[in-house]
Parts: sequence; C-alpha cells; structure tokens
Amino acid sequence: MKAVVLLSGGIDSTTCLALAVEKYTKNEVLALTMHYNQKHVKEIEASHKVAYYYDVQLQESDLSQAFSLSDCPLLQQSHKKIKHESYAEQLEELGGTGTVDTYVPFRNGLFLSYAAAAAISVGANVIYYGAHADDAAGRAYPDCTPAFETAMNTAIYEGSGHTCCLEAPLLNFTKTEVVRMGLRLHAPYELTWSCYEGGTRPCGVCGTCIDRAKAFAENGIPDPALK
Repeated sequence: MKAVVLLSGGIDSTTCLALAVEKYTKNEVLALTMHYNQKHVKEIEASHKVAYYYDVQLQESDLSQAFSLSDCPLLQQSHKKIKHESYAEQLEELGGTGTVDTYVPFRNGLFLSYAAAAAISVGANVIYYGAHADDAAGRAYPDCTPAFETAMNTAIYEGSGHTCCLEAPLLNFTKTEVVRMGLRLHAPYELTWSCYEGGTRPCGVCGTCIDRAKAFAENGIPDPALK
C-alpha cells in the first residue's frame, strides 16, 4: 500500500479518495471507515458504496467507546438536538470564534492515530484526511485547522520513524471549491451521505446539509444524491 484514506462516506473524504486513487492507483490505496456511535450510520453505508465504486480495499472499525463520555448531539447516547443552522450562523452566535456543538471531541485525532497504526502496518507512506477551510473557520472544528494538521503530521512522521506523513489536500479549499475539484475528478457524489440527523433522507436543515446544498448550488448543479 502507498496511501491510507479516512473515508466517512461524505463529500470531503470521497474527494480525498478520488485524489489518492488518481495519484496512487486503486491497488495502492487502503480506505478506513469508523463507527463512533454516530446517529447518522448511513455514512458507513455510503463509505462502502464509494469504496466499491473505486474498487479499493476498505477496513471498517469500531472506535465508539472512546466517545462514550461525550454528549455531542451527533452521538446516539446524546439527547441534545442538532442545530438547524449553517455553520456560519452558529459561529456568529459564538462571536465569530468557537467550537460548534457537532464537534466530536478529538475525533480526527483518534482517527488519524488509528490510521497511522494502519499505515505503518501496511507500509503506506501517506495518510489523507478531508479537513477543509470551512470546517477550520473560527475553530468550529479545531481538529480541522491548519495548526492541528501540522501538529498531527509532526506526530505521525516522528511516531512512524519518518516513514509516514499526513496530508490534508483540501485544507485551503472551501466546500464549494472541494465540490468543484471532485466534479473535475468525476467523484461519485451521488453515493455520498452528509446529513447528521440519522434519517433515511437528508433533512436539508442541519449545518452539513445547508453547506452541502450551497456548495453544489455555487457550482451550478443540483446535488446528485437528491436525484
């Protein structure tokens, strides 16, 4: 293996997988998808569909115990409601800077540590994850910021004996720009899932649904997953 990709089944991770397959070919890419007791388990189904589309090896793991103490509304044990507002609106309520309710504590840190162990085991020299500029804005998701990516890259590089590094190829792109890139790569967005509410169809009103709809609209096309 050459590359390990964190694959949630959403737009960002699917775009990362498309980039990895383009650069390394399908036989050199390992995709990882994680259960973390999320309400929106349909994203796991989506990750399987995307991995099947690209014909890459997929490993599914359960890391839910790590988040058993969290009351994040994305998690099944929480009774908190998911806010029906865009992330920009949520950040405005926080005064422009602050962590949004749907941040799962250090989730990307845990996932990337797991990915590092997998990468070292299979001889991969790079890990891709789909952090992008909109998630990093105002530290809404602190494990998506450039500072976090730099720190985790250092930890992974040192901890792997200088054999593996971290890449966040979308880090400086907005969601609209991520979708534009994925469309160029012919990413199968019709197979992806983003909604946090855990229903059978996207709710259209949670933060991730709002941002997804905006990204496709600004690229001048309807969301292919809603056809």
